[in-house]
Amino acid sequence: MNTHSRFSQSLLFIMISSIGGFLLSLTGIGIAWMLGTIILAAILNFRQPKFLKSADAAKGLPPYWLRIGQAVLAIEMGQKLNSSVFATFSEHFLTVSFMLLISIALSLGSGYILWKFTKTDLLTSLFATAPGGVATMPGIAEEVGANTAVVSIIQTLRIFVVVLTIPLIASSWLTAPEGQILVSTSGAEANITEFGLASLIGTFLLGAAAYGGYHAGKLLRLPAPWLVGGMLGVAALQSIYSFFTGHGIVAWWPDPIIIFSQIIIAASIGSRFQTHMFTGIGKTVLVSLLSTIGLVAAMFGCAFAVSKITGISFITSVLAFAPGGVAEMAATAVVLHADATFVVAVQVLRIVFVLLVLPPLFRAFNRRKIKQLPQEEVLVKKFIK
Repeated sequence: MNTHSRFSQSLLFIMISSIGGFLLSLTGIGIAWMLGTIILAAILNFRQPKFLKSADAAKGLPPYWLRIGQAVLAIEMGQKLNSSVFATFSEHFLTVSFMLLISIALSLGSGYILWKFTKTDLLTSLFATAPGGVATMPGIAEEVGANTAVVSIIQTLRIFVVVLTIPLIASSWLTAPEGQILVSTSGAEANITEFGLASLIGTFLLGAAAYGGYHAGKLLRLPAPWLVGGMLGVAALQSIYSFFTGHGIVAWWPDPIIIFSQIIIAASIGSRFQTHMFTGIGKTVLVSLLSTIGLVAAMFGCAFAVSKITGISFITSVLAFAPGGVAEMAATAVVLHADATFVVAVQVLRIVFVLLVLPPLFRAFNRRKIKQLPQEEVLVKKFIK
């Protein structure tokens, strides 16, 4: 399939998927555009209607759609990133770090359960349940010999469950009591102006800053460089501009842009689900699903404790510790008016820890397990690899 045809079909897929978001938005749910779009996108992928079938369908949407969504989020959050966010994070660093370690331990516990109750090997189980996200863990898993297909499926399934459950619960039942820290404030809101040449130039400058931040993040090997690097690039430009002019960059940034970001991120996630992914691994998926539900419930407990100790709102705390992807939780935080930059800071800190510490630890676990196996089984495993 040529590039133009694939782009057209991807655009059609996104547009049809967004109908689910529109219909759900009529209910008044805060994160409806993302939830409705991801559900309909998954259904479309399972059903595979003729007008959407292609040779590249099994690969999901091209990755540039997800990157566009992350770049939009990066600009949105970069405008809100200010000293109050860093003050909040530094003030409660010990509490947040402790809870992050607990969340990682719980994730490893779910991996142990997956290994015990299924035929999945230990290394694959640990990588499949580690809170690193579908964009990072499969690649590392491949390097150390784990089953990347199973890792990808379970990581994607967990993000799907998290995105469908946590935002729905948060938008329906959770409120921020008075006195709790909910949203970091900045001058960005005041800088949203009507359409004009000056505001267009401002938007272009923010986009350029996000693009530059992405390249810097990629060079520094930051997780989710389009999102994290882009956000830091926009924040840096805003800070420099404010220092010299006394006010932030005036940009044209209407609300529908965030809806657009939700739609393409959700469609990208939903497009990864294929019927054949679940062939022959029914028990693995079932155990993973149950352990993910348990993990989400445990994260609510951690979030509640952090909220009580620090005064950070329950919504912000839930999204910060949720075992989902950075982009997905950031999008949810923006829509629910939580502190999106704090959510990203905590999610990124966890991913950095996961990427630096867990792979060597997993390899050590796997070597120890292999040493305990009979010699014949070790030879079989080596032959299979």
